[in-house]
Amino acid sequence: MAVIFAKTERGHAEIASRAGGLSPRVRRVLIFVDGKRSVAELREMLQYDDLQHTLGLLEEDGYIEMSGVAGPAGRPVAASAGLPSTTTFRLHPPGDDPVRLQRARNFMLNTLNAFVGALGTSSLQDRVAAARNQAEMRALFDEWYFAIVSSRDGRREAEQLRGKLLEVI
Repeated sequence: MAVIFAKTERGHAEIASRAGGLSPRVRRVLIFVDGKRSVAELREMLQYDDLQHTLGLLEEDGYIEMSGVAGPAGRPVAASAGLPSTTTFRLHPPGDDPVRLQRARNFMLNTLNAFVGALGTSSLQDRVAAARNQAEMRALFDEWYFAIVSSRDGRREAEQLRGKLLEVI
């Protein structure tokens, strides 16, 4: 099932007034969000490598909200209160699972080395390696993602990498 976003009142006001100072690229995504197109359809139309991240920012800032999901054959299905946001972490059983924590740590360190390099992210890598629990690892997520999208090759893979990390973190 594919998520469908719609503009909020704030999103409609931003289109009319341009008061929020959105970049042209982010504004373009906001314009295309219409409450009918799924994220997959937006991705085909816009062909942005960081579309999911941009949608997450728009959602966090209150410009868009999830209005439903597209079910089989692309038919919209009403959103229920229990559907997750694209910016939230998965719910895991209480307590820290050391195996899941180590998987998240290895993933973050390996992707930083592969896409950014050790020199530019040594401080972040040290903090990832020192994270003792899931909360500390999650606190480093935004900084990790920013480092990935700051590199040319990482930007191309950012959405996929983000999804994989969110599965374990």
